[in-house]
Order: sequence, then C-alpha cells, then structure tokens
Amino acid sequence: MGKLWFGGKIYTLINEVDTVEAVYTEGGQVVKTGAFSELTNEFGEDIHSWHDLKGNVMIPGFVDSHLHMIGHGEKLLRLDLSQVESAEEMKRLLIQKASESAPDEWIIGEGWNENNFSDRKIFHRDELDRIAPNNPMMLTRVCRHAILANSIAMNLAGISDQTSDPEGGVIMRDNDGRATGYLLDKAQELVKDAMPEVSLSFLEKALTSSVDDLVSKGVTGGHSEDLNYYGGFTRTYKTFLNVINGTRKFRANLLVHHEVIEEMRKQGLGFGDGTEYVELGAMKLFADGALGGRTALLSLPYNDSPDTSGVAIHSVEGLEKLVQKARTHHMPVAIHVIGDLALKYAIEAIEKYPPYQGLRDRLIHTQVINQDLVNRLKQIPVILDIQPRFVASDFPWVMERLGEERMEWSFAWKTLIDSNIAVAGGSDAPIEPVDPLLGIHAAVTRKRPNDTHNGYYPEQKLSVYEAVCLFTKGSAFAIGKEKERGEIKVGMDADFTVLNRDIFTCDADLLLKTKAVMTVIDETIQYRDLD
Repeated sequence: MGKLWFGGKIYTLINEVDTVEAVYTEGGQVVKTGAFSELTNEFGEDIHSWHDLKGNVMIPGFVDSHLHMIGHGEKLLRLDLSQVESAEEMKRLLIQKASESAPDEWIIGEGWNENNFSDRKIFHRDELDRIAPNNPMMLTRVCRHAILANSIAMNLAGISDQTSDPEGGVIMRDNDGRATGYLLDKAQELVKDAMPEVSLSFLEKALTSSVDDLVSKGVTGGHSEDLNYYGGFTRTYKTFLNVINGTRKFRANLLVHHEVIEEMRKQGLGFGDGTEYVELGAMKLFADGALGGRTALLSLPYNDSPDTSGVAIHSVEGLEKLVQKARTHHMPVAIHVIGDLALKYAIEAIEKYPPYQGLRDRLIHTQVINQDLVNRLKQIPVILDIQPRFVASDFPWVMERLGEERMEWSFAWKTLIDSNIAVAGGSDAPIEPVDPLLGIHAAVTRKRPNDTHNGYYPEQKLSVYEAVCLFTKGSAFAIGKEKERGEIKVGMDADFTVLNRDIFTCDADLLLKTKAVMTVIDETIQYRDLD
C-alpha cells in the first residue's frame, strides 16, 4: 500500500526542466513518477493515501550540508544578538537580560557581529562588568570563532592578564597589556570549559526546537557538528537518538570531531553507523578560524591589518597526523578551511593521506582560493561545503579584509561549479539563518535582501537550479547518498519539500517571500501548512 502525491508542479531535479504530474511512493521510497492518470490506473487500489499539493510546487527535500543543530536550538532558546544593528542596542539587551538573571547565573548571548555596527565596536570586559557585575557572561560572535567574556567569567576560567595565548587561539589585549575579554578560536575554550555542563533536558529541548524549526522551513536533513560539545560524544549522540526517534523524523548525518573519536570507538561505533535517521559521518577538524575575527589563515597578511595573516589551529604536521588518524579509523575528513593557506595545508594533508576508495573528504567553507588550489582540488576526491548566505553577512566589510586583488577568488562559487568541482550548500546555522531559501537567494543575487545593486561580483551568481542543487543533490553527494537522495525518481528516498511558489520561474527577490508548506521525510509528513 502506498501514497500518491499530485495536484501541483513537481520538479524532479533530474535536469533543470524535468517535471512530472504525480509521484507514487511506498515503503519510504519513490516507486514511480509520471502522469496522474497513468499512476492512478497502474496502482489503483494500492493507493491508500492521496496527497493533493493544491497547486503548490514539490522538489526533493532540502538538506543543509553544514550546520550545528543543537547550536541552532540554543539560539532559538537563548538571547539572540544576531539581528542587533548597533552597540547601543546590544548594550540595552544585555542590561535587560542581566536584570532578569539571578546572581551568579550565566548570561549567554548568541550571534553578535560588530560589522553591523556603524562604529564597529567590540565591547571591553570592563564595560561588560558594569552591565553584569554579578553574573558571568559569555557572548558568542556570529562566526563562533570568538567570544566576549566579562571578568567573572574570565576568573572562573583562570584567565588573567598574564595568561599566555593557548595554541591555536588568541587572548586579545588592550594598549595596557590587559586581557580585554575578547577571545579568539582556541582561547574561547578556556571559558567554555569553565561553564557548568548543560542538562540533558536542555539538550533535548534545544535539539527538539531545532528539528521542529528546520522542518518548518522545508529542511528534511542536515549534516551537523555537535558531538565534541555539551559534555562529550556519548550524551550528545544519545540526545540525537532520543529526539530523532522515528516519531520525529529527520535525516541527521553527524560529523565526529577528532577529539571524541576514541569515545565513539569505545561505544563500538564507527563511520556510517547509527540508525535510519541518525548516522555518524566524517571526522571533523579545524585548519583555521574565520575572516570576521581575522583568524582565517591567509597566504598574505590581511589588507586591513597587515600585522596578521590569521591563525593556524594546528601545525602542518599536526594537521597531517589528524588526517592520518581518520584513515586509521576508515573515515573521511571534514576540514574547516576559510583562508587560502589553510586550504593549501588541507589539500596537502589529503594528498599525503588520501581517503579509502569510495569515500570523499569535504572541505568546509573554502571562501578564499586561487587558481592553483582549484587545479589541485580537481585531482582529489573532495566535495566543498559552501554557505551562500555568507554574502549577505560578510559583504561589504570582507572586501576591506581581503583587498581587491583577492576578491576575484573569494566566495567564487560559480568558478568552482564551472570547474566541475563537487559543491554542497549549507547555512552554518546558528551562524547564519537556517532557511535554505535565504541561501538560495544569496547565491542567485549575490546581495543582501533589500539591496538595490546588481550584486557583489555578479559574475559569480548561480542560476536558481544550480543553487537548489547545492541543497539537494550536492548534500546527498557529500555523504555518498547520491543514489538515494537529491532527486525524485525511482528508488530514491521519499523526502520532499513543498513550496508555495515556483522558485524556478519567479523573480529572484520573491524567494524571500516563499515558504515551505509541507515537509515530507521517509514518506511521512513532518510539517504541513496547506489550506
């Protein structure tokens, strides 16, 4: 007994123009596509559920190729600073939060971005002390490669003015040599390690909120990196199993941070293990930081800060050893690389220790590249995870960071696709909004919503089809599921996103007003907002 999906336009994504009238599914898979009359005649009494799309548009399910699912849930539940547009507004929100908090209660904020402030202000710990004199405070920058901490939080973390920078991190200091409370990359972990462990009930609430929000935006799956946080692999992995349990369905592929590989192995688990909905993926590691905090590792100094070229999270030898470690566990790697020098080191490590046959590594972000690196990428089995929405948040300030000469090869996604390099699309939520339509809009227009110009470096614009494929076919390819997901055809998983507008034919700016009206995972409706 199966289900028939009909009554709207159905894009299969087999190619740019392929559409069908109806899809028949059974046992969680697509059995046949074609004309409505053909399928009703063929399957007749076997159809036990009829799903009228009511004129809406169905495509393969959106899958976010890189995000932090529990982190997204935390953002939904905690103080969200991502939309703040001035230092004064941020201060007001922090004062309000402090007034509502009990003494000694941690104040945690998510997503501040000084580049949205006219004065680019970064708060000093002295100012945070005045705002919250009785509460430890940790405020995570939008990139998640930097935090702000007040004196109470720093004292709990054992950070003084004399504390040395940890390997792979920076404790920013003022002109008097005092630690400012602005901590970059590995230095943030000093404060995070001093925080009380979050409860299992909070983890489950955060992940539940995250999954429910994702499916409401048409997302059927996500490749998430959470397992090195929240108390380690075991309790975080169990949280995923408890929340995504078959009643609440979602396709979660979990990257495994290199620091918890041993804990995973002690559980008798390895790459590809898990359940129907929760699967263990590649080994995650970081090669560098982010452009916002000038910790992305560049081959030449920053244009607007010539005293630095960024931060290498590991030495060249250390990075190579981590890739070698992944191979001993028969795992591909997923390496965070934003700067071109970090990308060079990652490519060299993969060239030295290639993945086992049939596996693909992934390089996450790859925002700054060059011609030589493109040529080398074409020679190794990798897929690039890009986040198109970074255009809306990083421009125009990123042009100051990198300078005009580097921009030709920065955020150059059309160049990558035209070079026949496999590319997948994600949000990096909670760093960016999780809605894939916002990412598609950014890839197609190369501008922020409401901008009136022709786009930043418009020659790098993608077609709507190319952008949609990032979040469907590309995400499937990233985890070796291209024969199971990403298209609507016989034998594929019955994962669908139904939208209230034909995004392939409408004006690009109408993408911002388009909404998911149904989300189907494993042939089961997980979200519905159809009249």
